Amino acid sequence: MPGRTLILNHDDALLKLRRIAYEIVENHLEEKEIYLLGIRDRGYDIANMLKEFVSEICKIKIHLIGIQIDKTNPVQCTIEGDFQAHQKVLILVDDVANSGRTALYAMRPLLAAIPAKIQLAVLVDRKHKLYPVTSDYVGVQIATNLHENIIVELDKQKRLSAFLR
Repeated sequence: MPGRTLILNHDDALLKLRRIAYEIVENHLEEKEIYLLGIRDRGYDIANMLKEFVSEICKIKIHLIGIQIDKTNPVQCTIEGDFQAHQKVLILVDDVANSGRTALYAMRPLLAAIPAKIQLAVLVDRKHKLYPVTSDYVGVQIATNLHENIIVELDKQKRLSAFLR
């Protein structure tokens, strides 16, 4: 597609996710279980990859949960599956952090569980925050102008890449 600049190829993206997995493990060595909550669709795919990497590193039990956000009415946010996370560590996962809006709306229903901690992991952080949301785990941080977009793709062969357009 014309007008696209590659930011992360598949190998680089996996390297970034593996580093995030190590950071998660280092920060939660005493935990028995962690919830990875992936924002549908690409955030969930990235959370699934993180789950595999964390499982290779340590024996912490990882729960993978999907979160569906209605883009036309973001207050409507659905947590998929069995979600019993009282006093547990929750790590919200998305592909790109832009304004903080999606992450903020996704966190709203998580608060009902009264978690011990909520953190945010993203593959790409743009730093155009309109809401008070900071990413705790970042694959790559990139300065862009407001007219540019970051596109994260996962193809049929499960190859992950990120582009600036």
